[in-house]
Amino acid sequence: MPREAVTGPSSTMLHRWLLSLVARVGVLALVLCCCLSALYLLSCKAPSVHSYPPALVWVGGATSKEGYLALLQEREDTHRHYINSLGKQIAQLKEALQARTQQLQESLDKAKAKGVLPLGLEGSHKPQTHIDLQDFFKAQLNRAEIQSGENLPSEYAVVPFDSFTLRRVYQLETGLTRHPEERPVRKDRRDELTGTLETALQILNGPRRHKQHQRSYSPSDFIEGLTRTERDKGTVYELMFKGEGPRDFRQLMFFRPFGPVVRVKNERVDTRHMLINIVVPLSQRTDTFRLFMDNFREVCINQDRKTHLTVVYFGREQIDEVKAIMDHTSRKTQFRNFTLIQLNEEFSRGRGLEVGARAWRRSHNVLFFFCDVDIHFTLDFLTSCRLNAEPGKKVFYPVLFSQYNPSLVYSNQSPLPSIQQQAVIKKDAGFWRDFGFGMTCQYRSDFINIGGFDRNTKGWGLEDVHLYRKYLHSKLMVIRSPSRGLFHLWHEKQCADELPPDKYKMCMQTKAMSEASHGHLGELFFTHEIQEHLQRQKLLNDSIHLR
Repeated sequence: MPREAVTGPSSTMLHRWLLSLVARVGVLALVLCCCLSALYLLSCKAPSVHSYPPALVWVGGATSKEGYLALLQEREDTHRHYINSLGKQIAQLKEALQARTQQLQESLDKAKAKGVLPLGLEGSHKPQTHIDLQDFFKAQLNRAEIQSGENLPSEYAVVPFDSFTLRRVYQLETGLTRHPEERPVRKDRRDELTGTLETALQILNGPRRHKQHQRSYSPSDFIEGLTRTERDKGTVYELMFKGEGPRDFRQLMFFRPFGPVVRVKNERVDTRHMLINIVVPLSQRTDTFRLFMDNFREVCINQDRKTHLTVVYFGREQIDEVKAIMDHTSRKTQFRNFTLIQLNEEFSRGRGLEVGARAWRRSHNVLFFFCDVDIHFTLDFLTSCRLNAEPGKKVFYPVLFSQYNPSLVYSNQSPLPSIQQQAVIKKDAGFWRDFGFGMTCQYRSDFINIGGFDRNTKGWGLEDVHLYRKYLHSKLMVIRSPSRGLFHLWHEKQCADELPPDKYKMCMQTKAMSEASHGHLGELFFTHEIQEHLQRQKLLNDSIHLR
């Protein structure tokens, strides 16, 4: 606030100058009053005979009528002279006082605009200060990336969102030793998020003019929230609540411009008619595709039923098995929203997604989920996909949780847990894959308008980064946030020899990071040293017992 901005020598000098200016104006007004009083006393007092010139003394003591008339005329002329002089002085003082007042007002306005209004002078400017605070909040809100995106230089300039629930905060942290979730949440962070959640519930449960029988909202209706802080602007919060029906939701947005929370949006979001077209490029890997279809059947068919699956298959080998898996699922579930496209060419992920996206010929603008065959997702993710993508406004780039090698993570368990049981977010189970941009939710109109994928990209890698950068350079908002319902299943990674050096290096780095946690890899790497240490300790203990 402006009062808090008064720091340093410059503000002190300005304070002293303004106070001295006020003092001078007060002294000038006092002098004016004294002059008026003196002139009034002089005009009312009868002048002495000795105070007039000798011409007024009658020669020989004459007291004729002419003498009295001459004396009266002289006194009248004297009074008129005093009145004219007094009028001129009053006019001059009024002009000086008006000039000083205007100068003081201009100085106060400049000081207020700079936020250095001295203490003791702010009382008469409270309405203007309140207006300035509102203008400040509006200016911060207009500068923040809330309603529209910004042109960013690269993917490293994006400030990612943290997602949170009632008990956990999922955040991106650099380094392999960071926890992928914060639980328990720090008290200051918990109070901040709880206060925002309480504000949202007060708004949702506030007076309703149109619906008298609308139900009340409680913390159990809260689904998920997104938040991020931009250091020079403020903190934004997006909160999602359950609505009236299973596909009805309420989405609220708040902005804290380093001050009180300001409501930005409170609108109803109906997802009943939001169809998601899941586009999957594929080449061989039929065993993995079978697991993918099991997940698709459970989540998309049995639970959601507002999805379409488009598979773009490269080559002819194993194509019959892929068709058999899809036909079996269709017959068993009576689900018909499948599209299989075969391309007799070398596998290219970007090419497959491009063909799958442009193959959609229906009239309405569909929501795409670009997905890989080794991805496991939940119903909560499909909800996030619908709520965080909006045509012409924003695209959703979730950060998925990449699993480590289950044979290392669950080495003491036989058999290994099921995929659903492995879909947990904890430090030793996996990491946030914040370097990948392949999984994304965006509308077909935005994908077409942005130009789609780079068609010259072949094989593995970089096609998703190029598309991601296009959105960063556009006016669309990019929602980048860790997703608690999106998992990358571990599989042994093969880096082909025909890859160029830069892509081969990226592939090997990904392979190394996907095996196990930093601590677990350390145990494997130093197994020999650990075994030797255990043997030495055993020998030492045995020698102690023999004594």
